[in-house]
Amino acid sequence: MVSIKGGRKRLVTGVLSTVTAGVAFGAFALSGTADGATKTAEVTGSARHPKPTIVLEHGAFADGSSWNGVIAELRADGYPVVAAANPLRGPASDAAALRTVLDHVKGPKILVGHSYGGNVISEAATNDPEVKALVYVAAFLPAPGETALELTNKYPGSTLPDALDPVTYQQADGSTATDLYIQQDKFRHQFAADVPATQAALMAAEQRPIAQAALEEKATTAAWKTKPSWDIVTTRDLNIPAAVQRFMAERAHAHTTEVAASHSVAVSHPHLVADVIEQAAHATVR
Repeated sequence: MVSIKGGRKRLVTGVLSTVTAGVAFGAFALSGTADGATKTAEVTGSARHPKPTIVLEHGAFADGSSWNGVIAELRADGYPVVAAANPLRGPASDAAALRTVLDHVKGPKILVGHSYGGNVISEAATNDPEVKALVYVAAFLPAPGETALELTNKYPGSTLPDALDPVTYQQADGSTATDLYIQQDKFRHQFAADVPATQAALMAAEQRPIAQAALEEKATTAAWKTKPSWDIVTTRDLNIPAAVQRFMAERAHAHTTEVAASHSVAVSHPHLVADVIEQAAHATVR
């Protein structure tokens, strides 16, 4: 069930969505090819109007496999897709890693971020003319000077602190740092309540930790100030309260869809997420 806030209504696989007008170097998984134009020409038969490449950035306590259902939907509709590996060390360094992926992918791109991945795409897309739109999925849209931790606590509702499993370790220079996991026995309730139990158990075992310092690092840029944005607000989210998500979406003048889903909306509602991404593509890439 989706709550309606105004704007035009649209039926998306059994739920109503609302569109509110407003305007590493790590490994990465390829779905299709990094050359969006070439692949799209093969799929659509039109080299004049290639579909943009969809670049997906996962957030904390997840990995690229969290996009599997969304990737399948997008590929079925002819979109080339790249799921980037997010190091989860801090917005600045993670954005630098994502930019190496963006530089490798030629042609127009739609950049999508889940959760903390929203911090990363907001920085990585700044001053990149090939990123045509931003899509935030139960995500942070920080303004310069804001942190993920600060935004989470802006309104009540997050139960994440009591579900965390912090691990402190010594770094090579002798200093200490802390990584954050979600306790596996609390993972489904906290992060993926609308995902089947067996699948949520796998997600809990496969989760990647985020550096605690990453949640305390201030944003320096906000690409949503200059690029058209879309936002999926999850009203049953126990990580980022819906009130926080609405505040950020409204501030960014994002086209907003609300859905009664957990934080893992890309896993539980892949068709809806893919549909919003395609809305962004259709609106910004001609």
